[in-house]
Amino acid sequence: MEAVKTQDVSVNDLSWKIEYDASRCTMCGSCVATCSFKAIKVVTQAQSIVVSEDSQPVPVKKHVARPIIKQVASLADSCRGCGMCEKVCPNNAIRPVRNQDSRKTLLSKDGGPIKRGGRTNLNAQRTLDSIIVGRISQMTDPSLDSARHTFDIRSPFGRVLSPKELPFKMENGKMVMAEKTPPVNWIYPLIFSDMSIGALSTRAWEAVALACAYLNEKCGLPIRMSSGEGGMPVKLMESDYLKYFILQIASGHFGWNRIVQAIPKMKVDPAGVLIKIGQGAKPGDGGLLPAAKVAEHVQAIRGVPKATLSSPPNHQGLYSIEESVQKMHLSLNAAFGFRVPVAIKCAASATSVSVYNNLLRDPYKICGGFFLDGIQGGTGAANEVSLDHTGHPVVSKIRDCYLAAVKQGLQGQIPLYGGGGIGLTGNAAADAFKMMCLGANGVFVGKVLIQLLGCVGNEQGRCNSCNTGKCPMGICTQDPRLVKRLDIDRGAQKIVDYVLAFDSELKKLMAPIGNSSIPVGRSDALVSTDKAIAEKLGIQYVC
Repeated sequence: MEAVKTQDVSVNDLSWKIEYDASRCTMCGSCVATCSFKAIKVVTQAQSIVVSEDSQPVPVKKHVARPIIKQVASLADSCRGCGMCEKVCPNNAIRPVRNQDSRKTLLSKDGGPIKRGGRTNLNAQRTLDSIIVGRISQMTDPSLDSARHTFDIRSPFGRVLSPKELPFKMENGKMVMAEKTPPVNWIYPLIFSDMSIGALSTRAWEAVALACAYLNEKCGLPIRMSSGEGGMPVKLMESDYLKYFILQIASGHFGWNRIVQAIPKMKVDPAGVLIKIGQGAKPGDGGLLPAAKVAEHVQAIRGVPKATLSSPPNHQGLYSIEESVQKMHLSLNAAFGFRVPVAIKCAASATSVSVYNNLLRDPYKICGGFFLDGIQGGTGAANEVSLDHTGHPVVSKIRDCYLAAVKQGLQGQIPLYGGGGIGLTGNAAADAFKMMCLGANGVFVGKVLIQLLGCVGNEQGRCNSCNTGKCPMGICTQDPRLVKRLDIDRGAQKIVDYVLAFDSELKKLMAPIGNSSIPVGRSDALVSTDKAIAEKLGIQYVC
């Protein structure tokens, strides 16, 4: 018998399930013959039954092999619910039934599933779903061919100075730099969000890291990945691949002893440093890694004993936004010789604009980015009450921050990145495009990655046990027996395929509006079918 992989498709991944009653079936074959999708097939099922054929009860155990009708577990040959099998069956033995527990699935190159995991209950209605691209270049504006045109899909990560602030001077008739400028890295506008070694299994984290390196080395897409709180393996920090990673420091400061010790041995600088103040899944609440997931390698990387690890809800040494600029940003910039951009990540809330305004007025010009995480982010590890009742949708906060910068003439100086529910309904490229048109320079995704690795959680309560350390797919556990279930190479390939599809679809959305570069602030390209959303975001309302 062939081994079953955790990423394999099951019938429960499909939108329609075949309800079959073998006791009524006469095996006429009409249903199999009439199914144009080849969604059902005849197989042999072995059964052990007890029968009595005499006039008196004389139980006899028999082993029989019976032909039955079985549904094909494949996205390419999935049941579409047409009901032809039910129409031709003379005994009403078979019929399609809509699967209430199904997840949003898309076809990738190898026919594998892209699944929605995690939980979104009260906040399932998304603003992005009421926004569509309404401005299409036809007769009056230039349009582009997404297949043949050259696109410049790059976003800044680092403080961008205005032309007036650039330190140029003339020497011997030549323009030269009078002093250093803040570091800026130009990256792809899709960042793999922070999920630590500990929250993810070693194999899951390795699969994401492998996909990130492959996309950079082989596909030419400068994707960046955040390490998550807890540090990284020393060998990785001392390798050439560190340039693809954003080192995160959070309120627990886990793993930073090793990072500090590794700085003198680093061959290359990291892509950046991310200071995590809060996250969208549980804003105002600290992270928690239960002792069951603190395996030996997690203890070694984080420098802690085997115990439940709690990250405080805020940095204990910070009491104001100004202090965060002076202490955290200056110290971390200095640690890497002012060569690495340092950004801050906060949960979207009513105070997001205030934080962003203070960062814009930073006299040191060293804040390299502002990451906003919305309420619809998070996996099965987040608390139900936090997911349902705490936080703010990221769309309106990104828009508010962008418009606040526009009013001051400072837009584009501190890049905006948004996350939290990106790709929730199946298409991350469309969500990212809309976010960019509203003012974001890029997006970051986390839950999509574990869905690609084979997460089976959904919004109806299936699984969602990321916090227990008993993940049956080997993604969010440190149990060696469960971790082995995850195929690293196959998981990395699924992430690569998804990002390549993301890139293609992003170009197909940029081309109709005539943009060959990231359409930051192109809100004129969007319309909304909801009047309240249109008024809030300042875009056109259509009906």
